Amino acid sequence: MANIITLSRIFLAFIAMGLLFYDAKYALVSLILTIFVMWFDGLDGYIARKFNETSKLGAVLDIMGDRIVENLYWMCFCALGWISVIVPVIVLTRGIITDSLRSLALAQGFTAFGEKTMMQGKIAKFIVASNFSRFTYAVCKALAFLLLIAGHLQFNTDHTLYIIGLICTGISVVFCVLRGLPVIFESKRFLKD
Repeated sequence: MANIITLSRIFLAFIAMGLLFYDAKYALVSLILTIFVMWFDGLDGYIARKFNETSKLGAVLDIMGDRIVENLYWMCFCALGWISVIVPVIVLTRGIITDSLRSLALAQGFTAFGEKTMMQGKIAKFIVASNFSRFTYAVCKALAFLLLIAGHLQFNTDHTLYIIGLICTGISVVFCVLRGLPVIFESKRFLKD
């Protein structure tokens, strides 16, 4: 069930972004779908834990889903001219680096999060793997996505929501980089022959 929710989330994200490109009058529908996309991000993990459906496949699908959704939204917002190209460039680069390093760790029996996390230091664990850090980053991204769309609704004429969305975007990018650095620093041991 959890994996179905994860895959549904990806599907809904594509529909939400497609609607923005199809016609601006569908921004409200895109906003509503994005609320479900963000809600499903937490729901899949909750369902997996509640019904003891956690698995390596589920963990990989969850990270894959996060990357697809995040990159899709940032790239679409960039293509629409709502954010600078630097945002998807930073997010994509960080994702490629950290996911590549995490694949090395996974090959040696370590995971990105959880009991067998690749993070060893207390500060690294807090920045990368703590529930606080993961939740705060997810909320920043969700607010950025929602407010950027809401800022382009027809009734929003003063652009306040859009400006707040841009601020949340900046915070998300800083968070993205900060959460990637410990993965890079702690991956040295996986690169040794």
